[in-house]
Amino acid sequence: MYSSVREFISESLATPPLGSVADAVVLVGIALAAVIFYQLTKAILAFVEKMVARSSTTWDDDLLNPSFLRAVAQLAPAILISRLLPGFFGDSATSVYWLQTLTSFYILWAAVRICVIFIGNLYKAILRRDNLRVYAVKGVFEMLKLIIIGVGVIIGLSLLIGRSPLAIITALGASAAVLMLVFKDTILGLVASVQLTANKMLHRGDWIMAEKQGVNGEVIDVSLTTVKIRNWDNSVSTIPPYTLVSESFRNYQPMRESGGRRVERAVYIDISTVRFCTSAEIEKLVSAGMLPEDTDLSLQVNLSLLRVYLERYLSSHPSVNTDMLVMVRQLEPTPSGLPLQLYFFTNTTEWKDFERIQSAIFDHVYAVVGEFGLRIFQTPAGSDLERVR
Repeated sequence: MYSSVREFISESLATPPLGSVADAVVLVGIALAAVIFYQLTKAILAFVEKMVARSSTTWDDDLLNPSFLRAVAQLAPAILISRLLPGFFGDSATSVYWLQTLTSFYILWAAVRICVIFIGNLYKAILRRDNLRVYAVKGVFEMLKLIIIGVGVIIGLSLLIGRSPLAIITALGASAAVLMLVFKDTILGLVASVQLTANKMLHRGDWIMAEKQGVNGEVIDVSLTTVKIRNWDNSVSTIPPYTLVSESFRNYQPMRESGGRRVERAVYIDISTVRFCTSAEIEKLVSAGMLPEDTDLSLQVNLSLLRVYLERYLSSHPSVNTDMLVMVRQLEPTPSGLPLQLYFFTNTTEWKDFERIQSAIFDHVYAVVGEFGLRIFQTPAGSDLERVR
């Protein structure tokens, strides 16, 4: 009886010097078997690819794409070789030790590559879906890739030195302080990315402002270590994610989604012009349609009448969102006059339209103040002093 196929081939050749020839014949046979198995695997995966393309769902198209199936096909012959080598050469054979080691390294590399490709496909699949694209999960997927690559490196070292992976992990644990120092930004970025995503604090496409970092624009990317923001001047700012968690920032996206953008702005009234209106002045304002017809004609303060008019004006303005708060109020007097604040929301959140509406409304306010016998406070300029002379 022969202990292995190699011994059978060697005996069949009947010459002792032909042991190496027998090894070569066996290796060529294994290589041919691997090639045949690779082609068979490719044919099977090609059929799988066609079935995936015909399915109604799109998730399998994104996850099981040609790149992923090609990586799986490249792994198949290496697995066959790793199973056949011990069977033909036995556990004690040293002539193919390095071949077995290289095969093991290839299997490890191919497995890590398959996992990395799958994670990348999953992330790309999320980006292609509108309801999932806004979530800042890029950092989480990048960390998963790093973990898989790290595990692959540890297993590769164990194969190279012939030690258990647990022994290598134990050795790395002794240098954990150094590793934490080296990968501090990566660790903090991962924690911050998870917090930003879990608490729904930040999404791709959000308009944020962080005054301390000089950021005011739209988020274009959130990764493990950086958040990229395209500012409104078209410059790009890059900041670490953990700064957004440890420090405050303002997210204007809820304002965009609410359908209204706030205007909170005051005009300064010269306090010396605040007085009671005569009945004739009130009747004139009523006949001009600036006050309701049921307005009391007795002892009305012109500033009060102006507030009534402005609230009616804002409430009837087509560009003001009347479903939100509309208010005209006085603030605490200042050396520059009495602030009369207009507080309302426009019915659009687009920046250009917002500024146009706001400017048009305050143009009207500045023009109408004089109709109530009031005057806007203005610090005297050179021309004003010329009139005094």
